[in-house]
Amino acid sequence: MALIDPLDRLLRPLLDMGADFSRPAGEPAMVPADSVSWRVFRNPLTMFVGGIAAVLLELGEPRVRHGVWDHSSFKRDPAGRLRRTGMAAMVTVYGARSEFEALAARVNAMHARIRGATPTGQAYAADDPELLLWVQATASWAFLEAWSRHVRPVSLADRDRYFVEAGASAALYGVSDPPASDAAMRALFAGMAPRLEPSPILDELLDILAHHAILPLPLRPLQRLGVRAAVDLLPPPLRRRIGLDRRAGLNPAERLVLRGLARAAEHVELPSSAHAQARRRLGLPERAGLSYRGAAQPA
Repeated sequence: MALIDPLDRLLRPLLDMGADFSRPAGEPAMVPADSVSWRVFRNPLTMFVGGIAAVLLELGEPRVRHGVWDHSSFKRDPAGRLRRTGMAAMVTVYGARSEFEALAARVNAMHARIRGATPTGQAYAADDPELLLWVQATASWAFLEAWSRHVRPVSLADRDRYFVEAGASAALYGVSDPPASDAAMRALFAGMAPRLEPSPILDELLDILAHHAILPLPLRPLQRLGVRAAVDLLPPPLRRRIGLDRRAGLNPAERLVLRGLARAAEHVELPSSAHAQARRRLGLPERAGLSYRGAAQPA
């Protein structure tokens, strides 16, 4: 407790996402506490790495890139934009069902207003089912992959289970037929690869994320490590397609450090976290949401 309280105070500005996960009392979330999702989304370090990796893949698609870059606050307020994105992810897994439904309605209304064209003349709409699918799929994949890479490997059966868990919330965002297995996710990546391309915007984004004050000052070195870890996480063929193969990933020593930190985070629950609030909302014991263990234990 002596360590947890100061850490909770340090991270509270990041954990305060503008959503109350402790209410309404007793109302279930979109996925149950024994889900793979509850375990994966609990780890703040792998969620940070996975969130950045997801954005890099999303913005590799030119229509998504300009829909996000031209109509969002990433350039002006990257920390705020990441907090809002993180809030949406956490509400999807830990929020009461009614809170998630309200959030999805607001996001859908916002997407309905976003229209434009890329510099090469490709028209885009934020509510285009194909683009919604790509955004949802990359986020789901990246959060799971970061946890599997840096905490412990996830079996194929549990990877499939995780993707199935995302289906109900994806549908409320207007995503039709989201990948429901690891094989379906790999097929989507293969099908989308020819549409991905490099862009100076990706380099600008990485520089912003590495150097802007997103994490508190004592954690700033971890922020830069997390950005490189996100690049390192990308599947090599897609990383080459979006021109990030020349960007430094992690060296072996840094992978060991990140893995140690991510595994240590598994043993800490901050009172302000979405997981802790949701557990209290549902009246669950302290170890709730930790029943999923994965296929392998850490060495």
